[in-house]
Amino acid sequence: MDKDSQARYISIMSIGIVLILLIVGIGLTYGELRLSWIEMMSTLLHRSSDASHYIVIFQFRLPRIVLGLVIGATLGIAGTVVQSLTRNPLADPGILGINAGAGMFIVLFMFLIRDQIDMTGNIAIMMMPLFGMIGGLLAALLIFLLAKDQHGLNPQRLILVGIAITTGFSAVTLYASLKMNPQDFEKASAWLSGNFNSANWLFVLSMLPWIVVLLPWLLCQTRLLDVMRLGDHTLLSLGIPLRQKRSQLMFISVGLVAAGVAVSGSIGFVGLIAPHMATRLVGLAHRRALPLSGVIGALLVLIADFIGRTLFSPAQLPVGIVLSIIGAPYFVWLLSRRRQA
Repeated sequence: MDKDSQARYISIMSIGIVLILLIVGIGLTYGELRLSWIEMMSTLLHRSSDASHYIVIFQFRLPRIVLGLVIGATLGIAGTVVQSLTRNPLADPGILGINAGAGMFIVLFMFLIRDQIDMTGNIAIMMMPLFGMIGGLLAALLIFLLAKDQHGLNPQRLILVGIAITTGFSAVTLYASLKMNPQDFEKASAWLSGNFNSANWLFVLSMLPWIVVLLPWLLCQTRLLDVMRLGDHTLLSLGIPLRQKRSQLMFISVGLVAAGVAVSGSIGFVGLIAPHMATRLVGLAHRRALPLSGVIGALLVLIADFIGRTLFSPAQLPVGIVLSIIGAPYFVWLLSRRRQA
């Protein structure tokens, strides 16, 4: 039976990776300037003589696709961890206040600081994501402090405090947005809706340290995550330092999500949908569900970004809005299933 489940897991992962490669290829060829697959491959291999092809692929489409891949994978994996730690299948990384905290800091940066300092070149590009990451981490830290009880981090209190903090931060964000000039308000609104219109290689590089350090560590904790689904009393009787391990795993997830939100804006539902799809396909074991959640998350973000970029061309619909259109019915369906159960 284990061999059958392993073969099923390998097959599903292979299908997911093939679909990702297919969507990447379509994304590189389809757009305002359409390329054939031969032109796309020759440009990637630096054998094309058309300079416009290099600009379109390497400066616009490829950074956007790579960023979507990385952010989708991190949101899917982080969502699986959050659902396991909170023991709530309807939990999402957004409940940790990361999106709201990052959004508030970005808007406050645009409203209070941006016009007071001279920013040029790479500094201008990296300053806003840096503020977003600081805001996301501080919001999560505040929620963790308020969600603690005598046994450490309380999963149920974590969700309730997260909702309250998110609501408060969103109110501050809305107030600051309404005080902006029209140009900054438009930029802030675009960022808050979640999009890759400003994607560039610096954004990708800014995420690499987080991915290289945090993601492998998280993937090595699959056995611990399996055990963390048990009750607190059972974990304590097994001698597991519950408070330390839960906080550690949660902060790693927060770091991954904050790094993604800081460069792309608020992207919801990926951390909710991807874990559900993964566990339904390969079961609850994290050694299989965690990597598959990353693959499904990447696939969801790539498809949503492709739809938003091409369906309403030349206008572009933010990826966050497309995912909300997809995710909202899925969330309602999950609620109805839990109610019936």
